[in-house]
Amino acid sequence: MVFEQKVMEKLDTENIDALMVTGAWNRRYLSGFTGSNGVLLITKNEKKLITDYRYVEQAKMQTEFEVILHAEHTGHKDKIFTEVAKQVNKMGINKLGFEQQHLNYGAYCKVKELMHTDLIPTFDLVEDIRMIKSEAELEKLRIASDITDRAYLHILDYIRPGMTELEVSDELQGFIKKNGGTSTGFLPIVASGVRSSLPHGRASDKKIEKGEMITIDFGANYQDYWADISRTVCLGVPDPRMKEIQEVVLKSFENCVNNIRAGLKDQEVDLLMREHIIEKGYNEQSGTGTGHGIGLEVHEKPLFSVMNEKELKAGMTITIEPGIYIPKHGGARVEDVLLITEKGCEVLTPSTKELVVI
Repeated sequence: MVFEQKVMEKLDTENIDALMVTGAWNRRYLSGFTGSNGVLLITKNEKKLITDYRYVEQAKMQTEFEVILHAEHTGHKDKIFTEVAKQVNKMGINKLGFEQQHLNYGAYCKVKELMHTDLIPTFDLVEDIRMIKSEAELEKLRIASDITDRAYLHILDYIRPGMTELEVSDELQGFIKKNGGTSTGFLPIVASGVRSSLPHGRASDKKIEKGEMITIDFGANYQDYWADISRTVCLGVPDPRMKEIQEVVLKSFENCVNNIRAGLKDQEVDLLMREHIIEKGYNEQSGTGTGHGIGLEVHEKPLFSVMNEKELKAGMTITIEPGIYIPKHGGARVEDVLLITEKGCEVLTPSTKELVVI
């Protein structure tokens, strides 16, 4: 597999003999194993997955890695590192890379005491590989995006005055499940009226009233891969100021999507998204980020920041999500999943971003 070759290349560039993978999503990405407890050991010649009794049979069905049962059968996560250390010593590893953001201090102390090796911290080694999606990953992302788009079109025919935000959220989740996806772990944001000023206003028992704007932010998961969109709708005639906010957000979104491409830096992407918001005087009410990478996790690298210098590359999947939020009045946001190409981008969630009046 391509990503396996990239890991091998990282061993050379990091000057390490092996990599110990403890991050859950990185473990799943590299091995296919979906259990909650496991550690990967990867060298140029060996690939081992250490796990506990609960997952041995599952692991053997899911992965090509050599599956090793650790001696402690309690399933306690830290117990696994006794076996990990035993394997590292057995494999004669002299320099072992570990994921510094995924190994807790207690586990680090344990492996340092038990292993006869130099522990070399790495940061985002696998996450950097995950940023460029394979064709197999893109196929799953396309399906997740299609389910999400169809769920949005469905909810437009469902929403009525007097419904609660939770009823809308439940209907979205039900549609996603009926159409081959899941939404577990990413509950829909449904924020109506003044609550739409909350960027992450989870659905509540508030009733949606006529004339209110509603921000909806949700996504389907298909075989571990996520979509993520935001749309704004209104029940009846919208408040003029809220309509203006939606128009500003939409133009900002379109300006960014129409000009984004491989080779752009963080700051350039942020400016494309923000310049119209600044021009209209709403930048102080637009404190959320430009967007984020999406794949196995709803939010993964590249995570945009005007403080960092990251470069977009063809094959990355990201979201762009301009928003404006005015406390005690309301807000609006537009968000889509984009596949970055050399000359621009492909929008994977093409359902209308215009303000839909129901």
